[in-house]
Amino acid sequence: MALLEVSGLTKRFGGLAAVEDLNFNIYAGELLSIIGPNGAGKTTLFNMLTGFYRPTSGRIIFNGADITGLKPHRITRNGIGRTFQMTHIFQNSTVLDNVIIGRASHSRIGLLGSVLGIPSAGREKKKAIEKAREIISFVELADQEDKTAYSLTEEARKRLSIGLALATEPKLLLLDEPAAGVNLEEMGLLMELICRVRNSGISVCLIEHRMRMVMSISDRIIVLSYGRNIADGTPEEVANNEDVINAYLGGYRAAQC
Repeated sequence: MALLEVSGLTKRFGGLAAVEDLNFNIYAGELLSIIGPNGAGKTTLFNMLTGFYRPTSGRIIFNGADITGLKPHRITRNGIGRTFQMTHIFQNSTVLDNVIIGRASHSRIGLLGSVLGIPSAGREKKKAIEKAREIISFVELADQEDKTAYSLTEEARKRLSIGLALATEPKLLLLDEPAAGVNLEEMGLLMELICRVRNSGISVCLIEHRMRMVMSISDRIIVLSYGRNIADGTPEEVANNEDVINAYLGGYRAAQC
């Protein structure tokens, strides 16, 4: 059974179909990449999966439940975490506080309970700090937990944004261009982190233009063009699809992480 099932998903803006009749699944423990040129509908798809856009038509089934059109906070609570193409973090807060804030969305008490002095809030805060430090260690920022986010390198900010998403305890993590703005060495470090996330049991779906990353770490690749799925297969299968090679890949071949 698929963890995520997308069927007939369509999003229209006026007369323009940004995504049209899209069908695909994501399976537990899978690392799926979605590629395609600018304007192919990739980020629009993520916005529908996470509740920022309501689909014009179609269904999104996650973990057996219909989440089509739910609000973003409800989708997060159901187990889908996300990063954004432009890194979304709290620039003036420390690394630790950033992850604690992310954790608050999963807390029974939340930030308001802490402010109001609810007795169990103290225990919840302690638990949140412990969990935040586990995540910071996982994304290899433990030595920078007291630094403010704006002082970090772009690659460290990418790690922090992944940490923020992991703090919500997702079953599926959506990464929107995680390698944007980093150099090749830094991209390699992010690839290692993404593989660790997948190997920890969290399914990963990423949008990415860096084909070195896509072909190296993906279990499966979907290719979008004008909002439609034109190819779906393993890196080897996609790399040997002549139309895809000519349009997007430039001859890269796959290697598993």
